Amino acid sequence: MNTLYSFRRCPYAMRARMALRYSGVALDIIEVSLKAKPAEMLALSPKGTVPVLSVDGHVIDESLAIMRWALAQNDPQDWLLKDDPAGQTLTTALIEENDQAFKLHLNRYKYAERYPEQPMAVYRAQGEVFLRELDELLDGRDYLLAEHPTLADVALMPFIRQFAHVDREWFAQTPYVRLQAWLQRFLESALFTGVMQK
Repeated sequence: MNTLYSFRRCPYAMRARMALRYSGVALDIIEVSLKAKPAEMLALSPKGTVPVLSVDGHVIDESLAIMRWALAQNDPQDWLLKDDPAGQTLTTALIEENDQAFKLHLNRYKYAERYPEQPMAVYRAQGEVFLRELDELLDGRDYLLAEHPTLADVALMPFIRQFAHVDREWFAQTPYVRLQAWLQRFLESALFTGVMQK
């Protein structure tokens, strides 16, 4: 049996769970307490971060690698854009920007009291550069790179959700109306609500 060690609110674990659920992979999900990580998870992946997927003794402990593994099993809606090399290149670039630069701004914005070097508004403005970029990509379509969800949408969504939730009133009054609608579509989707059930 495939086993996923996960933490419900972790954005990396969220995106892995969404890809696994979408691809229909049979799975045991073990909800991990980050304060008391199970020994069997640490034996598989000593770095101790979720998600960790164990497949027949093979360990995948990076969320993006788990997503790609799941989509290699089954990708009914073509999240991987397999006949669109330009879309694949943009997917890689967007995920890299999200996981490197945007995640840094998100952490500082969300936990601004830990980073007193700058006011919270500065961190938010740094993160907004990415929000603007995504909002422009949504011009004329519901998803970032195609008329349907792709790997890029699902890999980014949990982080955009986290950024939006730091100050929901602020996010609701921003000019990024296409991004707001995109996020809302995911939050209401059966895919997202399914992986967020306790």
